Amino acid sequence: MIIINLNNNFMASPLEQFELVTLIPLNIFDYNVSITNATLFLFINLFTLLFITFFSIKSNFLVPTRWQLIIEIIYEFVIVIILDNLGKKGERYFPLIFTIFIILLVCNIIGLIPYSFTVTSHIFFTFGLAFAVFVGINIIGIKEHGFHFFAIFLPKGAPLTILPLLVVIEFISYIVKVFTLAIRLFANMTSGHTLLKIIAGFSWTLLTLGGFLSLLHLFPLLILFVLIGLELGIAFLQAYVFALLVCIYLNDVIEFH
Repeated sequence: MIIINLNNNFMASPLEQFELVTLIPLNIFDYNVSITNATLFLFINLFTLLFITFFSIKSNFLVPTRWQLIIEIIYEFVIVIILDNLGKKGERYFPLIFTIFIILLVCNIIGLIPYSFTVTSHIFFTFGLAFAVFVGINIIGIKEHGFHFFAIFLPKGAPLTILPLLVVIEFISYIVKVFTLAIRLFANMTSGHTLLKIIAGFSWTLLTLGGFLSLLHLFPLLILFVLIGLELGIAFLQAYVFALLVCIYLNDVIEFH
């Protein structure tokens, strides 16, 4: 843990919130499979999704409940993303895109709750998800086109003299998609939460000064409330961008754009 000393007022580092803490040490065949705070909040996110889903399908009334309305709004939003980028053929991939979107949305929003843990702020989670999606997209491409799928690395009409170089460039740009998916989500969530912690710590430091100076903490506190609203928007936006890029990458392997 990193501690910052400001005139004998100790304040935890804003990066402390991303620290992995072992809750239940566990080793199997010399492999560390301990339960950490990241594992705990992954289960919390899962149970939150199951809770919302249960209450959204429990009612049989013609007039939808609030839970049903939330799910229906998300459903319509995701289906619009799919139809705009994949067309009718993309409807069969709706369960995949919908699951990715709602999981990321719940993880991002729960991470904004004080003293919680944001799993999407860790590169191991975002890269693992991006890599799994990338592998799945390639399997779909091979299933759709067979070995002709690898023609995606051969630009049409390219001169034979520079074809090997172009193939290498196309392959690298194709592999980079995994990192763009992972790093974009990880970087945005990490930077946003770090900024919130810095502003909150600054406000607390002013409050502990006492006297007239303690009133100044209201200014960073007001900024903090504004940033929290902004982070809620970013939480939604990052889930949307991830789902959108998955649709675009799917369309690329299906249509060979």
